[in-house]
Amino acid sequence: MEKRWSLLESRDEDIINHLSKSLNINTVLARLLADRGIETFEAAKDFFRPSLENLHDPFLMLNMDKAVERINQAIENQENILVYGDYDVDGTTSVALVYSYIKEFYPNIDFYIPDRYEEGYGISIQGIDYAYKNNETLIIALDCGIKAVDKIEYANSKNIDFIICDHHLPGDKLPDAVAVLDPKQDECSYPYKELSGCGVGFKLMQAYSQNNKINLDRLYPYLDLVAISIAADIVKITDENRILAYFGLKALNENPRPGIECILEYSNIKRNNKLGNGKIVFEKELSISDLVFTVAPRINAAGRIANGKKSVELLNCKDINKGKDIASSINEYNTERRTLDTGTTEEALKIIEENTFLQTSKSSVVYNSNWHKGVLGIVASRVIEAHYRPTIILTLVDGMYTGSARSVKGFDIYHAIDACNHLLDSFGGHKYAAGLSLKEENIKEFVSCFEKYVVENITEDSLVPEITIDSFLNLENITEKFYSVLKQFAPFGPGNMSPVFASDGVMDTGHAKIVGNNHLKLQVCYPDNRNISFNAIAFGHSDKMEIIRKKLPFELCYSINENVWRERSSLQLMVKDIRINQY
Repeated sequence: MEKRWSLLESRDEDIINHLSKSLNINTVLARLLADRGIETFEAAKDFFRPSLENLHDPFLMLNMDKAVERINQAIENQENILVYGDYDVDGTTSVALVYSYIKEFYPNIDFYIPDRYEEGYGISIQGIDYAYKNNETLIIALDCGIKAVDKIEYANSKNIDFIICDHHLPGDKLPDAVAVLDPKQDECSYPYKELSGCGVGFKLMQAYSQNNKINLDRLYPYLDLVAISIAADIVKITDENRILAYFGLKALNENPRPGIECILEYSNIKRNNKLGNGKIVFEKELSISDLVFTVAPRINAAGRIANGKKSVELLNCKDINKGKDIASSINEYNTERRTLDTGTTEEALKIIEENTFLQTSKSSVVYNSNWHKGVLGIVASRVIEAHYRPTIILTLVDGMYTGSARSVKGFDIYHAIDACNHLLDSFGGHKYAAGLSLKEENIKEFVSCFEKYVVENITEDSLVPEITIDSFLNLENITEKFYSVLKQFAPFGPGNMSPVFASDGVMDTGHAKIVGNNHLKLQVCYPDNRNISFNAIAFGHSDKMEIIRKKLPFELCYSINENVWRERSSLQLMVKDIRINQY
């Protein structure tokens, strides 16, 4: 698939030169800072050295005082509290954090994860009935609830109070809960709007701790769960999220909870037993990328295949042997999930290839009554890799088509679905990811309505994958010192992606080869200076071997990482794309 390269607009050269001199760094690195809105030495210091002292006051969030007051009242009156969360990673980490933290101080607490298939997303009647049956008079809902107007009415009729902690976009009407915490509420003046659901739960516990004069050092070890939620929910890693992710990763690397250790036993990230007294207990430091591709899918697998309760049990497990048993079953779920999503993706792509309308449309709405509901979000993302356009994948459950939507850069799929809401029974989500359900008889009209909105609102650029290039870079500037500063830009993620560079007029030294199924391994240099060369790997780019064989200079866009092999490290270029020089 052809990609378009987009070079970031140049920033004020005076700011770049000032940063370069005051920080004693390369102007390319100074440009990266300026592109992230960092223009002074002090701002750069805060960026490179995140501090927990810079977390925002949780009481700036609308209704936080009401939420803390209700928790204090419940504890004072010895009420039973239920912590309720969604079955995905953000929901289960939220529940694990709030449940286990409150349990340190108060025993009358329980947790509940709805069944994906019997109850569906969000707050359920079954969950409220569970609370009523167990005489639980306060429910703290995490990562869900902002649109549960009818469900909260039902809970109120049973004298069950709700505190809602959510980060999704609110509807026209808010539920009648004791307190609704959501920085995206219109009247909420909280200075940062991009928290994950677990992040909102953390802020509630931060406020509770401050109100009850509990040392926050007792809460900070739970930031590992917040970091996992930030990674899995693909929220921006800027401002407060950057601080939370930074210290969450620090906790994961220095003192990983037993459940995470057990999960990683089934990954390619192994414990380094030689570091018996060192802080880093893995062969490499865990990054946001490791959480996205290794930890999160396994936590998610329980909710996709069985029940998310298993994930909460694993995250809160303190016994390593028990953790191994739970992790083993979760890994089996993950293996089953991978088999399901591979098969479903193949079937979805075949439907597109055989359908004239889908071949020529600007959206993909694909449905099948036999698909497993738990893998539809993953399948939507896979389909976009082959057909780059807004995509919805649905399956039939009890007469309702239910599924997941994923979008492409620059297109708000939440608004697109909202434009067809007269055909829906329910929907919710974000700009780039959403969930929805509709009656079987509405499916064809929905496909037409959704496609019409996409055609009228999407730009041609949004239908072509884009690689955003931060800066052109001379290979000679890639030094150990350059990379040591570059590493400090982490943690990387939305809003602070790993910098992508472009170098033109480069060539392979003659060692290029295809490795694995379709990957390309290179050693690149400039034709007039072969003394400086770098190993490069281009995953999925074996088709570019023809360009390399022409022995003509080409352009490369890439990120830089450190490759460790047999305890020796070297810098490596992670190639995004290759093309013949166009300048």
